[in-house]
Formats: sequence, structure tokens, C-alpha cells
Amino acid sequence: MIWQAIFNLVQNTAVMITNEHNSMPYMKSLSNCLNRMIKDGYTEDFKIGDEGLQAIQHHKSYPPEDIQVVNFFRFEGESDPDDNAILYVIETNDGTKGTLVDAYGVYNDPKVSRFMQDVESIQKKVIKN
Repeated sequence: MIWQAIFNLVQNTAVMITNEHNSMPYMKSLSNCLNRMIKDGYTEDFKIGDEGLQAIQHHKSYPPEDIQVVNFFRFEGESDPDDNAILYVIETNDGTKGTLVDAYGVYNDPKVSRFMQDVESIQKKVIKN
């Protein structure tokens, strides 16, 4: 009887994993994680354009120095490496909170990679000072 209760509890509980920073739990799938981030207030959809990080709903652009990557999550396809993705959780200097999704690995967008490297370089300089 007790084993059945434990089994039912495990079956009905979402499996949570933590990323390499152990700072934010996330679900195993990209869609579940996106839903969780939206629930946590990260509602803006971002993309990378010629003018930097672009907020799709707010029609605003941000240079690398105006954003902070709060967290990121990597997802690997179970049977197909083409399904690899990375989700960036981002906050801007004006308080806009949202997410940016890119392929992870050989199919990533070079614009996203370059932009995120610029952001990382700026954040490293800020932390050192």
C-alpha cells in the first residue's frame, strides 16, 4: 500500500533537473521550460537582429551592454542531434524580461553566438571591476 502511494506520487510529479549553475530548476523539454519562464515573468520573445537583441513584442533593440543573461539551459534531442537547443533567460537594463532560443551545436545561428559572446565579455569585465 505505501509503495503504491509512493509510485503514484512519483508518477504525478514533474521531473526537475538543475542546470550547471544549480540556480534555477527546469523541465526536461524546451516547451515546458519556456512555459515555466513565462510563468516566472520572462514574457518577452527576443531575437538577434542587425541592431542587437530585439524585443519582438515591444519593438525595441538592445546592445550587448544593456542585457544580462540570468540563466541558460541546453536541451539535447534523445535520438537526433539536430534537436539540440539552448534557451537564454534574459533581463534588460530597462527591466524587460524574456527568452531567446537558438539551435545548439552545428546548427546554431552565428549572429546569436557572436552576440552572446559579446554579452559574456562585457559581463566578465563588469564582474572583475
